[in-house]
Amino acid sequence: MSFLQKMKNRYTVKKYNAEGEIDAEQIEELKEILQLSPSSINSQPWNFVFVTSKEIKEQLSEVSFHNTAKVIESKLVIVFQVLKSVEDFETQINENLPEMAVNYYKNMVQPHGEEYIKNWMAKQVYISLGVLLSACAEMGIDCTPMEGIKSAEYDEILQNEKYESLFAVAIGQKSEADTNQPVHTPKRRLETSKIILEK
Repeated sequence: MSFLQKMKNRYTVKKYNAEGEIDAEQIEELKEILQLSPSSINSQPWNFVFVTSKEIKEQLSEVSFHNTAKVIESKLVIVFQVLKSVEDFETQINENLPEMAVNYYKNMVQPHGEEYIKNWMAKQVYISLGVLLSACAEMGIDCTPMEGIKSAEYDEILQNEKYESLFAVAIGQKSEADTNQPVHTPKRRLETSKIILEK
């Protein structure tokens, strides 16, 4: 099956099979894929918290708005986090990036101020979300991207001191009763002619 067909088949899972399993090798592969995610100047301002503990998932489910059941019934929740402190981020890039990349940051990003920098960092984390969703489509893994979480409460539960949660992805095995499957609810996207421009 082509990647295009796999993208046509993928969808956001609304209901999971709580008894479903995920291959452990696939989970390890997803970790490596996220580690390889691209980011501007290779900045990598992120952590990815893989949550499989039933106890922690139950705690997270209580602060996940309408995503409660998805968090509980999925086998894995990946929480995407970004560095809280601009100072910590700058320390990281100074220690790990070549001078040319650091100079780009100093000249093109840093002068805009702290709020701009934090928004720019968050955008890098969203790039990794696209990578993960594409990987799941390719690997035939069911998933649900979730911005509907209480980030501060996630942070309290996960206790990852220097990072704050932006969003999460539930991963598991879809329920056959999930009515959001494309066979029941066809995808609705803008027509290609409205979003692809040729000059």
